[in-house]
Amino acid sequence: MLTSLAAFVFVLGVLVFVHELGHYLLARRIGVRVLTFSLGFGPKLLTVRRGDTDYCISAIPLGGYVKMAGESPDEARAGLDHEFLSKTKWERFQVLVMGPTMNIVLAVVVMTVVLYQGAEVPIYEEQPPVVGAVTEGSPAETAGILPGDLIVSVAGDSVPTWEALFMAVMPRAERELDVVVQRGERSVTLHVTPAAQTQFAVGNIGVLPEMHPQIRDVAPGEPATRAGIQSGDIIVAVDGDPVAHEEFIQRINESPDVALTLTVRRADAEREIEVTPALRGDVGLIGVSLSPYELRTIEPGPLQAVQMSFERNYEWSGLIFRTLWGLLTRETSPSQLMGPVGIAQLSGGAAQVGFIALFTLMAMISLNLGILNLLPIPVLDGGHIFILALEGVSGRDFSVRVKEKMLLAGFVVLMMLMVTVIYNDLARIAWIEALMPWR
Repeated sequence: MLTSLAAFVFVLGVLVFVHELGHYLLARRIGVRVLTFSLGFGPKLLTVRRGDTDYCISAIPLGGYVKMAGESPDEARAGLDHEFLSKTKWERFQVLVMGPTMNIVLAVVVMTVVLYQGAEVPIYEEQPPVVGAVTEGSPAETAGILPGDLIVSVAGDSVPTWEALFMAVMPRAERELDVVVQRGERSVTLHVTPAAQTQFAVGNIGVLPEMHPQIRDVAPGEPATRAGIQSGDIIVAVDGDPVAHEEFIQRINESPDVALTLTVRRADAEREIEVTPALRGDVGLIGVSLSPYELRTIEPGPLQAVQMSFERNYEWSGLIFRTLWGLLTRETSPSQLMGPVGIAQLSGGAAQVGFIALFTLMAMISLNLGILNLLPIPVLDGGHIFILALEGVSGRDFSVRVKEKMLLAGFVVLMMLMVTVIYNDLARIAWIEALMPWR
């Protein structure tokens, strides 16, 4: 609980600070007087005054704000040059857009740092989605997808890799999809309804690539070391029988003091190695740690890390826009949305895995924050930009009354969204869900 809270405060604090810093720096650059720079909302817990600005930490850590002189149409203004509304539309646009821009830049920078550390990634992610196994009782089995099928498209979207397939299915839980598979020489269209899995209702159709376990580490002095098994070896078969991760572990555990012949792939060549599991407790072990699938190691240089970061953020952006469109067309379930509690849970889980996972999550949330703030919804930065654009097209400024109505409409939309995400967050807590008889 404390880990989740600390990780949540850290992630959200960094993202809010960077966002508001963008507004602050541009406002100061064009000569707007900044009255308050606050992390959080509500009562001010700590205030430090520097020049004309109060720098604050406030009680509710769910956002922040920069208050500028003369930024509201209904407040008293003297028409001075340092007031926000005294600036040109182009200058005001720059101030408004810089907050979301800083979040998008932060996402690219953070992912560049993460990727530069190097990582092990599954090889199958970049391979064509040829079905290696179909989970028993899954939507794929019900629809008639078979091992060996090549999945070509999902809901009209081409899926050239396993990663593309997962990205196409994830936001479409419990929505019937047309899945086109290549089976031999013919193309078959099947109707599949992804199941909603995990507390975040992630879509899954129940297909897996062909995967072989890979040796990650070999313990000194254990049977694997004596047999000549090395880190990086890929286990293809045991006594001639092809095995996946769970099957391999089961064969080893059930065979103490029994010689087994492993078919191992090393440097694109297969060889046979005999190993005899040692009895440890009541099971057989050979002294290795395993990955369920084949891995490749990425060790990019600085420029390659930047390029890969742009590519990763571009992919995430596509998923964000696809999810938003899916919400509008009712193709994506609103139950996938999450609020502060959901973010805290993800942050805590990522923090326990390590700083790489936590900073990857921070980059994803920062990109989401940047893109969502650019949506043309009044109250958001994108809404204010949209109003500026409408005023520019019409050639006149809207009245205070018209702007108030537009902002009220935006506020209602945001409140509906907040109610949805808070409901989702609460429903993911087991004891609270138990009090909801309709679920």
